[in-house]
Amino acid sequence: MDLTVVAYVIYLLVSIALTVWVARTLSRNGRIFLADVLHGNEKLADAVNHLLVVGFYLVNLGFVALYLNQDETIGNAREVFEALSTKLGVVLLVLGVMHLGNVYVLNKIRRRGVMEREQLPPVAPTGWAAPTAGA
Repeated sequence: MDLTVVAYVIYLLVSIALTVWVARTLSRNGRIFLADVLHGNEKLADAVNHLLVVGFYLVNLGFVALYLNQDETIGNAREVFEALSTKLGVVLLVLGVMHLGNVYVLNKIRRRGVMEREQLPPVAPTGWAAPTAGA
């Protein structure tokens, strides 16, 4: 078997495994943020979380597939490791950027929700007072 094909198989297996692991981690822990942002609406939080995970898979697996192409042939084991380290390093960087982007967006949404909640008075007013002339 050609070593280039071996490198492709290893790259795909590791990249897909990493993508699945990161997506599951984001899904499990991101749901808490979404439930907070959506004021405890669990069904909506689950739906949004699922949509975000599907988008994450599509973007990352699409990138993995596009980045699969190897221009040079691989002739020995050293070149297999060099090609894999470059490809997997880029995939890890893309996964990291996607993860940080998700956390940033979720945090911005959460902060907006907190700000909206803080604008409401903690206790509803019970009456009305007429302004005084001296004030």
